[in-house]
Amino acid sequence: MVEKLKSDFLVAAPSFASGAGRLLDWYGLYDLYNVSRSGHEADTKAMFSDWRIVGQDVCDAMVEFDGTQPVK
Repeated sequence: MVEKLKSDFLVAAPSFASGAGRLLDWYGLYDLYNVSRSGHEADTKAMFSDWRIVGQDVCDAMVEFDGTQPVK
């Protein structure tokens, strides 16, 4: 089975430790998201990620459709 892709480019990866650390981060200095060198690079990465997910959805639909068709 193929690993499912995730589109989490623009969100932080939460964990229990980071959640606990945010309790003491009153000024929001702990917030770190995926960083890019420019807006163009960020847009390119986000679009690439989105199209990978679209491709995965099309592939999954083709596999599902192929499994529902009777053999002739």
